[in-house]
Amino acid sequence: MIESFQNDKIKYITKLLTDNRFRKKSGFFTVEGQQENERAQQYSFEAVEFFICENIFTGKLPDSKIHYVTEKIYEKIAYRGTSEGIIGVYHAKENPLSSFSPKDNSTVIIVEGVEKPGNLGAILRSCEAFGIDALIVTDAKTDFYNPNVIRSSVGCLFGMEVFQAENQETLDFLKSNQFNIYTTIMDESAEDLYKRDLTQRSAILFGTEHSGLSDFWVGKGENTLIPMTGSIDSLNLSNAVAITCYESLRQKRSQEK
Repeated sequence: MIESFQNDKIKYITKLLTDNRFRKKSGFFTVEGQQENERAQQYSFEAVEFFICENIFTGKLPDSKIHYVTEKIYEKIAYRGTSEGIIGVYHAKENPLSSFSPKDNSTVIIVEGVEKPGNLGAILRSCEAFGIDALIVTDAKTDFYNPNVIRSSVGCLFGMEVFQAENQETLDFLKSNQFNIYTTIMDESAEDLYKRDLTQRSAILFGTEHSGLSDFWVGKGENTLIPMTGSIDSLNLSNAVAITCYESLRQKRSQEK
């Protein structure tokens, strides 16, 4: 039973939780919550060890090495306070974009420079829910293994094809695999999303909420916008991605009928 905040294991897991650079350098990350840990193992992420608070945890004990901690210690190391009493430490996976083999009708979502982990997690959740084949993050400002990304995606990260790549690498990949490229840049050339054929191999690109896509993507695809009738001319990034993901699924389902 670990009872001290000065325990080396507690210092280590706290650093994994709070220090992005340390997490990336170490090659390990943490997963909090029973459902999230179950999904990580379901999709073959390799667990190293678990920190469990017996007074909170009610699930089946994992097979890997277990450290028991007090409630006070768990509250310190848990991102969500007293959530379910289990935190796992896992090996991170590095997937090069070149390892992705798209299908003839693959739909890919690309987000450039996303900064908010909660937004990235929500985007992952929508992509998984609506059958998007891959999510590519370019010019990344946050990493997939940020605890808030995992929490807000409810573990959807683990079952998705996810990649980080530079803009030029991404563009080269899309061209070499003959994707229809749809950019979301507000100008007169933009067509409604519903007029685009998303039943073919398609990539839809989104930029940051405050500045949109960078100049790199100007002229690289066909401009596409979600039609709106209100006085507001933009949506939250994760909401815009969710609508787009649903439209992709709707078109494919309609084609099957």
